[in-house]
Amino acid sequence: MAVVSVREQLRQRSDYTYKFNARTGRHGWLRLTPAYSIKIVEELIADYSQTRRIFDPFCGTGTTALIAAYHRHEGITTEINPFLVWLTQAKIAHYSPGEIVAAHHASASALDLVKRQRIHPMPAPLIHNIERWWNPESLHFLQLLFPAISEVTRECSTAHTLLLIAFCRSLIELSNAAFNHQSMSFKNDDQIAINFNTDRAGVFSENVRFVLNSASENPAGQSDVILGDARNPAKVVEGPFDLVITSPPYVNRMSYIRELRPYMYWLGFLLNGRDAGELDWTAIGGTWGIATSRLIGWERPENYFKSHQLARALDKIVHTDNKNGVILANYIAKYFDDIWNHFQCLTPVLASGAEIHYIVGNSAFYGTLISTEQLYAEMLMELGFHNIECRAIRKRNSNKNLLEFDVVAQW
Repeated sequence: MAVVSVREQLRQRSDYTYKFNARTGRHGWLRLTPAYSIKIVEELIADYSQTRRIFDPFCGTGTTALIAAYHRHEGITTEINPFLVWLTQAKIAHYSPGEIVAAHHASASALDLVKRQRIHPMPAPLIHNIERWWNPESLHFLQLLFPAISEVTRECSTAHTLLLIAFCRSLIELSNAAFNHQSMSFKNDDQIAINFNTDRAGVFSENVRFVLNSASENPAGQSDVILGDARNPAKVVEGPFDLVITSPPYVNRMSYIRELRPYMYWLGFLLNGRDAGELDWTAIGGTWGIATSRLIGWERPENYFKSHQLARALDKIVHTDNKNGVILANYIAKYFDDIWNHFQCLTPVLASGAEIHYIVGNSAFYGTLISTEQLYAEMLMELGFHNIECRAIRKRNSNKNLLEFDVVAQW
């Protein structure tokens, strides 16, 4: 299938074309952002004809920053995960025709080294139960391909970056992982058997073609991504910003570090499981590994977010007939305390009259509904925001009570 021009997709603005946005989305460079999220962000940004300074404090895969640049705005985004900073930098960069050609030639040279076995395989990354992720043939191919890319390109060069993006796409395509629902799982035996006959070099070549075609679609505007903690935006970015469009982690304990493990281990952003847990503890939202154990003894700070609605929900969860009630209550309390810190430190970088959009979903724990959108609205009201609305966007799943909202306010 031919790669559809990104500019053409933004011009047509149909549900179908969003699914093929070249640098964003589930069919984009790393298939990490649902198509509906891209559509929401694009529609919000497209409403503004005059150039704006747009801020996304929860970068994720860089969707807001990239779409802002395609619409000739200035997009600034922050992210605490260094891998996602690297990925976003690659997505928002501008690439010359010469750089595209150089990367194409380098990919052919790398595959030639692999084919002729003229490269020493790298040690397998220390991913727990790595044999569940890749069969021996695919794992060996990846262990040869990664050092081959480093052999034929200069580290941090454009060609090196683009081929690593294609490598990341390939390592997932060659894996036993399945991403056909919210979280990651592993394929069954029949699905795994298919991978034994895969043309692995062909998979990488096709991903190189896709990435290089996508890279040739340079955005008209400029964006930047900064490594920083969303709990204190004012520490790492300079305002004022006219518009904030972001989708913070949801209250669902989903560990984004866990979902990103294969990329981060292969590229050296993670070395062991403890590193993953430590990074998860510093992030807002998911808890995994050591981060979960730390919740047991965690206590709320003195300046915690005080809400009768939240207090009632936490009390119900603590006293539920489940041994994990206390841990879950601590997790939820910590999540909203972190978001409270974020909102408090956001106001210094906002322009007067700035509009904010927070795309977030509510959650349920043991039958207790956590109305995230209402709690966000409480925080914003207390801080002096006005024109606050909670606009329902769509159902999250078959549970009619679980929805996603656009929490809108003006400063």
